[in-house]
This record gives sequence, C-alpha cells and structure tokens, in this order.
Amino acid sequence: MKVLIADKIADSGIEELRKSYEVDVKTGLSEAELIEVIGDYEGLIVRSATRATRPVIEAAHKLKIIGRAGVGIDNVDVTAATERGVIVCNAPTSNVVSAAEHTWALLMAQARMIPQANASLKAGKWERSKFTGAEFYEKTLAIIGLGRIGTLIAERARGFQMRIIGYDPYISEERAAALGVELFGSIDELLPQADFITVHLPKTKETIGMFGAKQFAEMKDGVRLVNTARGGIYQTEALVDALKSGRVASAAIDVFEVEPTTESPLFALENVIVTPHLGASTEEAQDRAGEQIAELVAAGLRGDMVTTAVNIAPVPPDVMDKVGPYLKLAEQAGGMVAQLSKGGVDDLEIVMIGGLADTDTRILRTAVLKGMLSVATDEPVNYVNANYFAEQRGIRVTESKRAETHDYVSMMVVKASVGGTQTVDIAAALIGKKNEPRLVSLFGYDLDMMPDRYMAFFVYPDRPGMIGKVGTILGDAGVNIGSMQVGRKEAGGKALMGVTVDTPLDASLLAKIKADAGMTHAWSVEL
Repeated sequence: MKVLIADKIADSGIEELRKSYEVDVKTGLSEAELIEVIGDYEGLIVRSATRATRPVIEAAHKLKIIGRAGVGIDNVDVTAATERGVIVCNAPTSNVVSAAEHTWALLMAQARMIPQANASLKAGKWERSKFTGAEFYEKTLAIIGLGRIGTLIAERARGFQMRIIGYDPYISEERAAALGVELFGSIDELLPQADFITVHLPKTKETIGMFGAKQFAEMKDGVRLVNTARGGIYQTEALVDALKSGRVASAAIDVFEVEPTTESPLFALENVIVTPHLGASTEEAQDRAGEQIAELVAAGLRGDMVTTAVNIAPVPPDVMDKVGPYLKLAEQAGGMVAQLSKGGVDDLEIVMIGGLADTDTRILRTAVLKGMLSVATDEPVNYVNANYFAEQRGIRVTESKRAETHDYVSMMVVKASVGGTQTVDIAAALIGKKNEPRLVSLFGYDLDMMPDRYMAFFVYPDRPGMIGKVGTILGDAGVNIGSMQVGRKEAGGKALMGVTVDTPLDASLLAKIKADAGMTHAWSVEL
C-alpha cells in the first residue's frame, strides 16, 4: 500500500511508515495536482497547507485514511470522507506537553517578573528591589479543568511542593485524589484559597466570560492568573480593573477572543504578560504531531483501531440501519446529562428498551458519552475516544436492555448519578414515519418534547398561573418561545415545564425566572 505525505512532517514519522508502506513525499501540490495523483494512494497525510477537499476525496478511489498532523481538521472535508468510508484522524495529544509547559513558563515568568526585569535591565536600569518575586513552595495552585493538560500541570506542581486544588465537575474524587488534587464542588469555593489560578476549559456558553468582577472580588488579594486555554474566559474589562486595583497581582494571557490580536487594554499594563497563542509552538510538538499521525495512519491501513478518528467508527450496515437514526438523539441526551447534572457524573446507566434491545447498541452508548464529554472538556471527543475519556475520568458506565416497552417501539433511557444519588433521568424516543426525536420523560415527569438547540426546564409547585409567569418574564426579556411542554406526576404536586427558545437564557434571566415565578429548580441547556 502507498501513502502520500502532502505536507512536511517529522522525518522520524516518515521513516516509521516506510518500514511497512511505500511512501511518497510531495509537498506544495495544488488541488488539481493532488486530484491527478491521489488515485494511487491508500493513505494521505496533511498538515494545514494542503486541503483534502471533496473533489480530492472523490478522486481517491483507493483511499482508506486521511491523517491531519495536528489538532484541527478544518482543511479536511470530513463529510465527504465519511460518505466514502475514509477514516479521518488527527493528533490531538501532540501539543499537550507543550501547552502544559507554556502554562508553567507563564506562571514562573510572572511570579519572578522576568519579562519586566529583562526590559528594565536592557533599558539601562538596575532595579533589584522593584522586582521582588514570589515562590511556589507551599503556595496553593488552583487548576480549573482537569483534562490532560490540567493533569500534566498538577503533576509538575507536586515537584514544587505546592498545595493543588481543582474544579472539574466531570472528574471523580478518586481520579482527583490520584493526581494529588483536592477537588472542590464549585469554583466559588476555591477562589479565596488560591495563590495561582490556571484555567483549562472548553469554549462554551458557560465558560466564556465566566470570570468577571464578582469572581475577581472573591479571589485572594495578590492572586496570579494564567489563561492558555480559550480566549474570553476572563472578562477583559473586569480583569483590567482587578489588575489595576491590585486584587490580581499579575496575569499571563496566551489566548484571545479574536486572533490575531494586536491591541488590547491588557497590553498597557506592566503586570500583564502576553504571548501570541504559543501553547503548541515547540519543535517537539510539531515533530510529535508528525510521529503520532504516522502511527495512526499505519494503524488504519492495518485495519486496527484508530483512536483519534473524528468520523464514525465502522458499524455493520444492518446494525447502522437500526441504530443510525438514534445517533443524534443519543448525543443530545448525553449533552443534556452534562448540563443538567449538578456536579460531575460518577455513574452513567444507559437502558435500551423495545426494538433497540434486539441489536448491537454499543455505538449509541458511545454517542451518549460523546455528547456528554464534548460539553465537559476542551479536548476533541469522537466516537472512538469517548469511552477512553470516560474511563480516564472515572465515570462508571453500564448498559442494559429490556425487550418490553409500552408507548414506543423503542426507547433509550439515560440515568446519571453523582455520589450514588441519581440526579438526571432522561428518556428519549423516535416517533412516526419520519423518526422525529422526542424527549418523553425527564426526572420522572412525562413529556412529549422535540429537542432543540436552546431549551430550559423548570420544576415548580403545580398551581394555576405558573405557565403565564414564565411566558411573561421571557417575553419582557425579548426571548421568543418556540414550544412549551408540561408534565406532572399528580395534580397539585410538583410539575416540570420544558420550553424551547430562539436564544439562550443567561444565568441572570434563569435566576430571575426561578425567583419571580417560584420555581424550585431551573436549568438552561444548549445543544
């Protein structure tokens, strides 16, 4: 079999492939040139320069796998590849060490004010007393987000003999303990205790802007901050105010909401260190990307599991005919679990009922995990690595089947618990000839609700006027309701209301509805 390497990768990766395959390195090809030659190859490796477009993939009659030597896959038409049964994979772990080390570089640079001292001395000044720094020894480091990068940072912090505290609602107490991390149930609890804070979170509606004036006010005086994760997690204006007041002693920022960024109010502050998104910019990370993608492409050509495949893992056609329509619904159920759970999920139970009980539903279990973990981590989650990520986070997953059903031909139930206490119970089904998705039960309340991108759920005392109150508050806020469903267990008890809306509900509006309408519980979900 033959492999075409269309962009430069590490020589070690090329040599590894050549042990088993015929390898050609042809860089700088135009789309037309690539189309002309690609028909001879079973494997294709690209970085960011070469685009594996639909015309290229359609011309690749022998192609089995496309490897992207890096994290992103924007230059690969994944849909076209999936349609033709071509595996698409990337190298998402190639930069984790570099990102963790850059985080530490920024922590150390600001603790000892190295950039400022360097600039001062080069300007002809000798200002030793001005640049008195801070030690890490016996200080408290807060890591918010304990994925692979956060884990590496924790491992290195132990070498400095620091106290390590952390927040990640999707990691178990056992896993945190093994890392030497004291886990907290909320960010508000750990903020007053931290001398240093580093964030490693995905970009979601919950995380963007999550650190504002309120959070900075809760921090210890003189705290030092780092962000090498996603731009916008710290609100810029509030951070500037906190830096000027001295509440935050210093900050180091590697990522920005809009990149490239050459102007920011942060740039004018002497106690701020900024770098132009250098987390993955090391020779080793670039070499590692080439080596990893070579190993993965070789695995795909051998027919072995490709652990970073970003498109659907192979499923027999007869099985896919039965379970395929449920894939999106399973992901949506997983995404809802992540957002409705009050804390990290310890146990996840998936029950297949009715017709689904008679077939292989492992891909649906993976879809639930993919949906759940995609909300919980900034790392790329797909149908191959979702189970691995769940295992790494200490989530216990069980699957059971029941042949009997009542109102639906097939139904999928997802139950999640934290600390042995069940917190979320979702039942979903497809109805009608068009297989329309429905949420048919939530927290034990019967529903008939089509999932939508923006949803909110409320539990409240079952009494007249509650629906009107919610509608009025949303209307006054300019939020349009798409649909509303209500379920209850008994008249006069508790009821659950589910609404779909055209725009997301922010935390303040959700809190207002809960307070003004007398709700006992309120959740906002974005799928």
